[in-house]
Amino acid sequence: MAESGELWIEFVCILKYIKILKHMFIGEYNHNLDDKGRVAVPVKFRSVLKGGAVVTRGLDNCLFLYTKKEWQELAVKLSKLPISKANTRAFARLMLAGAMEVDFDNQGRIILPEYLRKFAGLKKKIVIAGLFDRLEIWDEIAWNKYKQGTEKKSANIAEALGEL
Repeated sequence: MAESGELWIEFVCILKYIKILKHMFIGEYNHNLDDKGRVAVPVKFRSVLKGGAVVTRGLDNCLFLYTKKEWQELAVKLSKLPISKANTRAFARLMLAGAMEVDFDNQGRIILPEYLRKFAGLKKKIVIAGLFDRLEIWDEIAWNKYKQGTEKKSANIAEALGEL
């Protein structure tokens, strides 16, 4: 029979797992960007982001959208990178200087600043992709091109990751 302490630890682990599942971002969602640069965030993610969100330049010409908590954790890590290295300075500048806090309107939309829309080449149709701890915002054509290329190489990618 399990000790009460062991049961308590197991219970806490289950609660943490449920919390992780509740707060993870997954899936692909098609949306439209309006003329004012507003985009609706998928309803299922709004409660997670209601505590604040930050959008910034991402990699592969998309935008990253983080909860304020995730953003703060990432920003701390970036601030600890050695400033003596050009690549770390460049990456920190890309992420930190490009960041903007965003607020939700009554319809669950955020405004993407023009400089970020331009960076990501966002047109009218966009895709919001969930990647566990962040959302990525892509131009629909760019996303489809990226996804098709990645899907064709998926076996090679999986094999390479298996070696890690």
